[in-house]
Amino acid sequence: MIRFIAGLKGVGKTKRLIKMVNDSVKTTDGHIVFIDDDRRHIYDLHYEIRFVETGSFPLSNYREFVGFVCGILSQDSDIKEIYVDGLTNIIKFLDSESLIKLVKKLEQLSQENCVDFIVSINYDTNSLPQEVTALVI
Repeated sequence: MIRFIAGLKGVGKTKRLIKMVNDSVKTTDGHIVFIDDDRRHIYDLHYEIRFVETGSFPLSNYREFVGFVCGILSQDSDIKEIYVDGLTNIIKFLDSESLIKLVKKLEQLSQENCVDFIVSINYDTNSLPQEVTALVI
């Protein structure tokens, strides 16, 4: 399953995502990963959540991000949820077409690995492709 938290900068997406991931620790039967582009929120997360910073990895397109996620999944088969904060900050080039392709790849990874993705994205909800709008919570 893939879900998106979308909106413009400053509407509270990160706070909502952090609350969701911290609440999830109590109910998820497996490991949880939180991916962010910097370390600002590392101390806001429950200690059991694996924090991954992408700032030192040059992820310039959705394919590189998918490879990055595959690397994380290959190291731990007990991962049940992956939270991504600020997808447009992590992937340097992400247009509507790339976003649709990313969603298809994440859906495939989700089904094959029994992992859920919850992603926050700095994107005007009115400009999101229809395939992504259906996944916004």
